[in-house]
Amino acid sequence: MAQRYGGKYSPQGESDTPQPGTKPEGSFRAARRTRAGGRVNLLFLAPLPLIWSAFGNGPTALALNLAALGLLLLAAWLTREGLIAQEAYDARSVARRPAFPRKIAGSIFTGLGLALAGFAATGGMLAPLIYLVIGAALHLLAFGPDPLKDKGMEGVDMFQTDRVARAVDEAEMHLTAMTEAMKRAGDRQMMARLDQFQTTARDLFRTVENDPRDLTAARKYLSVYLMGARDATIKFADIYARTADAQARADYAALLDDLEQNFAARTRKLLLDDRSDLTIEIDVLRDRLKREGVTSH
Repeated sequence: MAQRYGGKYSPQGESDTPQPGTKPEGSFRAARRTRAGGRVNLLFLAPLPLIWSAFGNGPTALALNLAALGLLLLAAWLTREGLIAQEAYDARSVARRPAFPRKIAGSIFTGLGLALAGFAATGGMLAPLIYLVIGAALHLLAFGPDPLKDKGMEGVDMFQTDRVARAVDEAEMHLTAMTEAMKRAGDRQMMARLDQFQTTARDLFRTVENDPRDLTAARKYLSVYLMGARDATIKFADIYARTADAQARADYAALLDDLEQNFAARTRKLLLDDRSDLTIEIDVLRDRLKREGVTSH
């Protein structure tokens, strides 16, 4: 769906000046360009000429070329999913390695697909073997391996970490549903405003991941409040897509302002509590050192 431009030079004359207390659009601290595009999309296009090679050269060539096409498309899909999984891994300070190494599997399937295509074209074994090794190696060099170890989990209670991971995954699903719903509204400014709130929400997610003990204090924010925000976003998108109701837009923007302020306040409170815990631990350690006669000079 085409989106209506809403800048200050548009016919509607809406200003891009941010509301008091909000961040300017385009300055989102967590915004990063996704790697699951560009080169990965080319992987879906590159094997398509095999369709023409498959027909007109007999049943053996048909089967081999179509099998090669399937393997290369599967490799492209695995690579894209692997890049998405790695972006989620990199975005978190505490994360498990992907359960299945998709990018490495994509490298293997790329080599196998090229080998089958080479065998269909030459009938020999040397050329397919070369295609297999070089194709898999170049794919691995281009996209890299998957993360092969857990991150930030040394000395962490795994039970608590699993609880946090499930809660954050559920919260991310709510944010994804909000983004998908907002696309139907076709309003660029409100999409940017929603992105801004989601950045603030993810700050809270990262804070809880860094200290799983904070989950109890943040549980309502990750579930109840985000679920309500998701439902409100879906209703707003449906109404605004049909009527472009200015009052509904203003009410929804006010809701995002309230949500952002509350999520930011909860994040600051958790960070303050963590700092207080650190201060207490430092004071306790200093007292113990003094009792044992260990002092700094």
